[in-house]
Amino acid sequence: MDFATNEDHELIAEGVGAVCADFGDEYWSDLDQRHEFPWEFYSRLAEGGWVGIAIPEEFGGGGQGISEAAVVLKTIAASGAAMNGCSAVHLTIFGLNPVVVFGNDRLKDTFLPRAAVGDLHVAFGVTEANAGTDTSQISTRAVRDGDGWRITGQKIWTSKALESEVVLLLARTGEADSGFDGLSLFLADLDPDHVDIRPIPKVARNAVASCEVFYDDLPVEGWRLVGEEGKGFRHILHGLNPERVLLASEAIGIGEVALEKAVAYAKDRHVFGRPIGQNQAISHPLARARIELHAAWLAAQEAAWRYDRGLSCGEQANSAKFLAAEASFKAADVAMQTHGGMGFATEYHVERYWREARIQRTVPISQEMTLNFVAQNVMGLPRSY
Repeated sequence: MDFATNEDHELIAEGVGAVCADFGDEYWSDLDQRHEFPWEFYSRLAEGGWVGIAIPEEFGGGGQGISEAAVVLKTIAASGAAMNGCSAVHLTIFGLNPVVVFGNDRLKDTFLPRAAVGDLHVAFGVTEANAGTDTSQISTRAVRDGDGWRITGQKIWTSKALESEVVLLLARTGEADSGFDGLSLFLADLDPDHVDIRPIPKVARNAVASCEVFYDDLPVEGWRLVGEEGKGFRHILHGLNPERVLLASEAIGIGEVALEKAVAYAKDRHVFGRPIGQNQAISHPLARARIELHAAWLAAQEAAWRYDRGLSCGEQANSAKFLAAEASFKAADVAMQTHGGMGFATEYHVERYWREARIQRTVPISQEMTLNFVAQNVMGLPRSY
């Protein structure tokens, strides 16, 4: 890796940052409280071409790699948008990667150009209430119907379902006990005649709803199958490493903006005749948070660098996600502590960062499952579950 200044990355951060500058903390706090999607913000990013940065040029996208997409999302999060801002664009930036890699020409030609210009919103339908992390046990079923399929089942934690036109939907096409081998991936319409979407009440990231989605005999044309029948889970796995990198980048951005607020407060807040930042009990935790965020960003950059060059990056991507989630939450928690009682006041916004940083330790995979991956697949330890 080359640690010299990357001018392209600096230009990306500058361009995205210029858009974000028009959408401050009050904008995001207001939308979060009203549970309203950030349409204006999304449109501005789309106009600048940022939501299509990782879609191939032949489909109208920017043709850039995960390294560049990571800079986009880190910049958004660090502007104060946190996870609300990132979640608004994350799935457009990279959610259609299975279609890019495994989709047929009709799928690519129909949907990728629209995604590249921000005209297509896509949701991700994998998780089920009764399966949780064990995707091999999902029960949503797709059955043959002529040249196409009919899908019935239930998904949970489907972000952006209210705003999306289509969903990458994982369903069982094999026998009930076929495990991972019986799963297929579809790019299906969220047809209101066959789909019921119900937002899940939650404590954070409310500008972008997470939903329970019920599919009732949803018709899906045959060409909407992504890749090969029965290999849907493998197709999704291909995108997990870059997803880990992008989520790590978002987490780091949240930690950075929380730390920025805390440092400013520590300089301005005077108690006992001096700024509280003069006390090592305040300054040392802030300094440690900065060190840990920087280390996590280096790990994310390494993972992105390896992915963009076709190198193995499972250990690096999972390590980056783990480190970033921990560093982000610790930075946000330190920011809360630095503000004292005012940390709980919405006017300072650090409580919002704290809530959204906490999410990163749980989704889309828990820290414990990330440790399981490293223990089993990197260190060769016996599987624990």
